[in-house]
Amino acid sequence: METFTSDLTHQDFPVSEKISGRTIRKSIFDLIRLEYPQFKADQSLALSELNGFREKYIETFLKNQVGELSTSENTVLESLKNKTTLSDKIDDDNPERTFGQRIADKVASFGGSWTFIILFGTFLLIWILINVFWLVNKAFDPYPFILLNLILSTIAAVQAPVIMMSQNRQEEKDRDRAKKDYMVNLKAEMELRMLHEKIDHLIIDQQQEVIEIHKVQIDLMNDILKRIEKMEDKYK
Repeated sequence: METFTSDLTHQDFPVSEKISGRTIRKSIFDLIRLEYPQFKADQSLALSELNGFREKYIETFLKNQVGELSTSENTVLESLKNKTTLSDKIDDDNPERTFGQRIADKVASFGGSWTFIILFGTFLLIWILINVFWLVNKAFDPYPFILLNLILSTIAAVQAPVIMMSQNRQEEKDRDRAKKDYMVNLKAEMELRMLHEKIDHLIIDQQQEVIEIHKVQIDLMNDILKRIEKMEDKYK
């Protein structure tokens, strides 16, 4: 396999990875010059080396935008460097719940349903009918139903914090989902920036190739014109 020596690190790479310094975007080129001041535009480096500086440029951009990088942003950068997806970096959406959390979720789910409203309304109606009409003189909870009020107050006092526990867990899950969405969107933005940079690099490279082709064509045309002039001078 044919290789070339990088002017940046003086290591050998396949010729297919050879990149001219003239085709590198100025922002990336300036970043390379900060670390390798001796590197010039007419020299070459490998694509893998260029990709490393692209990743450094993205990291620098993030630090300038948000300051100190958070754990999420570092995870995104690691994912970009290792060319992996974020699905293996993000925690499961349904982590193992404790017994109390499962109870809180079930109470919140049942307490906020039409089944609970209908059953509880039926229970209240039966309680009132039994104490008012069936046990008229021997009612265990005569009007104004003090025992029923006590039961309702107790249920409300217990149910409210249990439902709040479930709501707090739901808020934590929502925050985790928002964090994961941020990480995915951030990675998508960074990959788009890298894609734009690569496309710009290809366009610049193609433009230079076209210019070189035009120069060669001009040289050929000049050579043909010179030959024609010589032939005309010869036959005069």
